Amino acid sequence: MFDKLEDLLIRFEELMSELSEPDVANDPNRFRKLMKEQSDLTPIVDAYKEYKQSKQNIEDSLAMLEEETDEELKELAKEELNESKAKVEELEGRLKILLLPKDPNDDKNVIVEIRAGAGGDEAALFAAEIYRMYVHYAEGRRWKVETMECEEIGIGGMKSVTFMITGQGAYSVMKYESGVHRVQRVPETESGGRIHTSTITVAVMPEAEDVDVQIDEKDIRIDVMRASGNGGQCVNTTDSAVRLTHYPTGIVIYSQTEKSQLQNKEKAFALLRAKLYDMECQKQHDAEAEARRSQIGTGDRSEKIRTYNFPQGRVTDHRIKLTLYKIDEIMNGAIQEILDALIAADQAAKLARMNEN
Repeated sequence: MFDKLEDLLIRFEELMSELSEPDVANDPNRFRKLMKEQSDLTPIVDAYKEYKQSKQNIEDSLAMLEEETDEELKELAKEELNESKAKVEELEGRLKILLLPKDPNDDKNVIVEIRAGAGGDEAALFAAEIYRMYVHYAEGRRWKVETMECEEIGIGGMKSVTFMITGQGAYSVMKYESGVHRVQRVPETESGGRIHTSTITVAVMPEAEDVDVQIDEKDIRIDVMRASGNGGQCVNTTDSAVRLTHYPTGIVIYSQTEKSQLQNKEKAFALLRAKLYDMECQKQHDAEAEARRSQIGTGDRSEKIRTYNFPQGRVTDHRIKLTLYKIDEIMNGAIQEILDALIAADQAAKLARMNEN
């Protein structure tokens, strides 16, 4: 580990030297690439420098304890020694996490697709509530949310909704939300007061750039039509709706959220690219079954990951056996505690697997 850290420290110093060269600023692509690498290395290098300083403090404290005769100074040296030893232990753990292989998609924006599952109208209502939960969470992090597709029902529910979250590191945290979300509560339409169970599915896909996915024009059919639906925020009434059909996969994308046909076409292609890229990522996960099993929340989308029990006021994440009794706060977007616990569990699983190897 420490040989790798020394190599990264040398590379960081090379980067700083390259970035100071006058001609680098004249090449935007090279400058952007170097800045990205510098940004990725900075937390590792800072932690490693702090680690080396703490190790040096330990040596200095030990030397002082051997040489010093003054009892008061020896006590100070002992305190410094204990603090530095604790710091070294903490930094070793942090450096191991920082050196874990990084998901190449972590820095990307995400496209989230929510679909009502079992439970009819109640599932559609819950889908709309989960959509609002994510919107509130994203807004709290100052991320931008943009609706791409939406199929509403008249009572305020959503059969499906697809939206993009734009923000630094959005995929690194939102990827843990993929899977089946289950709700248990008494629907408003239930006269007998019985608790019903309904489900929705959430798919979180990294946004794909043109360089990530190549789409052959011959494989696409584009149809233009009038937008339709129940109205509301996701529907307009102009002749601007766009439907893309991708022949090789059978994927059909329908976009009608914008007033401009061109904007709807751009959104439809962005969603198609994301779906095709996600399919490739899923194939890689399937090929690396053991690695996928060691990760939290990036595997099978048919997995039941979380239950929202309204009568008991609790939310349980089944992957990490976490239960929180604050359902109102969570439905208003306070999901960071759950995400932090999932990230920690994922890192622990990866560290355990790395130690096995």
